[in-house]
Formats: sequence, structure tokens, C-alpha cells
Amino acid sequence: MARKIVLTSGKGGVGKTTVAVNLGMRLSAMGERVILADADFGLNNIDVVCGVEDLCPYDIVDAIEGRCRPRQALAQHPEYPNLFVLASNHTDPGKYISPQAVRLILDQLAPRFDYVLIDSPAGIEVGFHRAAAAADEALVVTTPHISSLRDADKVIAVLQSYKLKSIDLVINMVRGDMVVGGEILPPREIASILKIPLIGIVPQEDDVFLGETGRGAQKAFRLLAANVAGHTRKLYNVTGKYDGFFGSIRRSLKKNL
Repeated sequence: MARKIVLTSGKGGVGKTTVAVNLGMRLSAMGERVILADADFGLNNIDVVCGVEDLCPYDIVDAIEGRCRPRQALAQHPEYPNLFVLASNHTDPGKYISPQAVRLILDQLAPRFDYVLIDSPAGIEVGFHRAAAAADEALVVTTPHISSLRDADKVIAVLQSYKLKSIDLVINMVRGDMVVGGEILPPREIASILKIPLIGIVPQEDDVFLGETGRGAQKAFRLLAANVAGHTRKLYNVTGKYDGFFGSIRRSLKKNL
């Protein structure tokens, strides 16, 4: 039976969908059978981010309303055969879909998979509740910025009312040079403030998109996937290359870019 994990955030722009897609890719590369379910009925773009929009003749609403079987609504990723995408509502994004209906479809699919990663809309509006109600676990994605942390704290408080098995933290877009320079809070201090376990740190890199990540982000997502799977509890060292004498040179060069 699949673990159903919602990925959510307090505010938009923190890279939540990018984290969901890269996590799905890394888990599938480990041999896990994964569904990426798009519960963001407003933006509904996870199939585009994955590059499978032309492979999605049906979406989750088609499955809910009986126009196809749940399995027919899944699009298999051409490069990651263990990864399947369940597209959101393309035809009528404003249409109300109940949390119970979404959970029913995911529950029907779960026995054949190891993970269902549910990409939630940002914030705590109706779309968030629809996604959270279908999950058993949660990953809260935030950046080190104060506004993102404040909103993440609000989301965590609401998630706790769902009595989930776990609520873990992923900090995205972390600049190691700024952590060393004291310009942003260290990831572990952020986790202490938010009072949930830190399970992943992803460095800020310009090319973290569509799985075409830099070496640092690739390693960060591999560690995150291993942590989610319970194999390890290792975190990416975002400050390592900025420590010491040569690290100070790198920090100086990065500030001048």
C-alpha cells in the first residue's frame, strides 16, 4: 500500500512543485513505484513540469466522474518508467471537487504503488484542505526567507489538526554563502523554530528544474529521497564549500555575480 504524502507550503514561489517532481524522480530511480498527483486545480501544471502533458488524455476529474478508470488517468513518464503522473482538472479548474472524491481515487490507486506524492496549492484555502485530507503524511516546503517561514508556521498548525503520521520539513533554495555570512538562518535553526523534523535541504541553483539539476541539487534530492524512504537521515551540507579560506573567496565571488 502506497504512502500518501502531501507536499505543501505557506506561500507560492518556494519551489514546492519542483521539489515534488524531483523527489518523485529520485524515488522512482530507486525502484519505487510513484504517483505524482496534482491537487493544485488552479495552476494544474505538474504534467507540464514533468513533460508529459501530451500523454494525459484524462485527468483526475475524469476518473472521479467515471469517464475513465483511475489507472487510465495515469501518464507514465518516458524516462522514469516507475513514475506516473495524475494530472489535475484541465477542463474546468473552477469546478468544486470534494476532498472525499480525491481521496477515493488515490485510495483505489494506492495498492499498486509505493508512494503517492500529492502536490498541494500554496496557502490554507480549500485546495490545500482537499490535498491534505487525501494524505497520511506531509512535507512542508519553505525557503529561509522570513515571509515564507511565517506562512509555513501557519500551514504546520493547520496540518496538525489532520492527525497525520508525520509532518517533516524541506528547506529549499538555501544559499550556503549567506548561511555562513549570517545573512539567513541556518536550516537546523529554522527547523527548531518551526518545531518539526528537518528531512531535506536543497541548495539554490539556477538550473533546478525538470530534473536537470546541478550536482549539488542532484545530491540533495538523492539524500531527500533516501530520507523519505527511511534509508538514511543525512542532510545536504549547504555550507561546506563556503567554509575556510577558499570558501571565503567563493562567497566573495558569488556576491559579485
